[in-house]
Amino acid sequence: MATEKIDKTLKNWVGEYGAPIPAFLASVVIVILYMVLRLSPETFKEIFLVIGILSPIWLPLFLLYFFWFFWMIYIKSDFIKNQENFLLEIKLPREIQKSPLAMEAVFSGLNHTLGESTEFARYWFGKLRTWFSFEIASIDGEVRFFVWGRDFFRKALEAQIYAQYPEVEIVDADDYTRAIRLDLKKIDVWGVDFKLKKADTYPIKTYVDYNLDKDPKEEFKVDPMSHMIELMGSLGKGEQFWFQFIIRATKKERKKKGTWFKKTGWKEEAHAEIDKLMLRDPETKSTKKLTTAGFQMLTTLSEGEKDIIKAIERSITKPAFDVGIRGIYLAEKENFNPGNIAGLIGIMKQYNSNTLNEFTPTRYVYGFQYPWEDYKGLRQDRQRRRVFDAYRRRSYFHYPYKTQPFVLNTEELATMFHFPGATVQTPTVARVPSKKSEAPSDLPI
Repeated sequence: MATEKIDKTLKNWVGEYGAPIPAFLASVVIVILYMVLRLSPETFKEIFLVIGILSPIWLPLFLLYFFWFFWMIYIKSDFIKNQENFLLEIKLPREIQKSPLAMEAVFSGLNHTLGESTEFARYWFGKLRTWFSFEIASIDGEVRFFVWGRDFFRKALEAQIYAQYPEVEIVDADDYTRAIRLDLKKIDVWGVDFKLKKADTYPIKTYVDYNLDKDPKEEFKVDPMSHMIELMGSLGKGEQFWFQFIIRATKKERKKKGTWFKKTGWKEEAHAEIDKLMLRDPETKSTKKLTTAGFQMLTTLSEGEKDIIKAIERSITKPAFDVGIRGIYLAEKENFNPGNIAGLIGIMKQYNSNTLNEFTPTRYVYGFQYPWEDYKGLRQDRQRRRVFDAYRRRSYFHYPYKTQPFVLNTEELATMFHFPGATVQTPTVARVPSKKSEAPSDLPI
């Protein structure tokens, strides 16, 4: 906690003047070494002498660490390069009567850790857990739904979708991201990743909170996705809006606080958070506080605190995924509308809860306040290329654009990505012209 506070203070203080943190720290080290050299040359020599004497110990460990680091990057990148992937477009019917619960069932069917195989396969062949990218794209105002994934899992994915949405049409699609040649002299790009503001154990506002789990009549439905669909449908010629949810089944991979080798997971962290809120011992589940007489003190919770604990407990009863969320707005320079940047950030506010969790932008394309921060706009152009390339590669969990994911359960995912019903009246949502049905069995041959 103290380290995080110091790091945050340093970033705020140094960042105020537009200086990169690594460059600032390197400058401080150089200044200190220079002062030691000027004030005490003998001390300076002794420092490097000790470093040289201890080199048979630290140098092999240093080299081994870097070898292992780059070896893992190499074998994982090689594995990814040799995989066959698919991109499917989901064409919607004119009407969908199902609630987001149907999409939750689809996500539940994808919650597995296939692909990694054994420890040996992971560390020698670079095998990786399967991940998917569920995408919504608006191209010149036409809103379309896509799913990207590893080719060997295509049949299972199609079966999951058709099982819940038999009326949709699933077709192979050309990669819409490859149709764009990123020429920053002609095209302007703005992109953003999102993260949770609080710990992953706190859920966001879901379709259950919007009462969509009760399948109300269409005129009474409030679909949290409608804002996103409406914004995407409002784009004009030469504008594109891309949004992706990159997911993989979560595992116990996080280092447990206070330990070297123990791993913890999302559910374990949730139980620990509940114990913290209830002021109770994790082992005995009894309160930690004692009265002056030495008796255990009963924990008194407000109604709001009880609701928070209930929400966390309900959240961890469902399967969960590691998730990365990324959005991009791009357009020809003459058509670029800066107001859509605010719209891109604002569409996530539908899922924010004042008492639980909310989304906040991170790793976005940003402007620089001082001239020395970005000579001739080179750094900002690099940010634009990186976010564009990261989206196109569907890269989030691994290099070259490895980012710390957060955890969402199937209910939360289905809230943000499902196929909208008639309540979303945006005319530019791509839909099939008629509902498919089988031919009558008594037709003459």
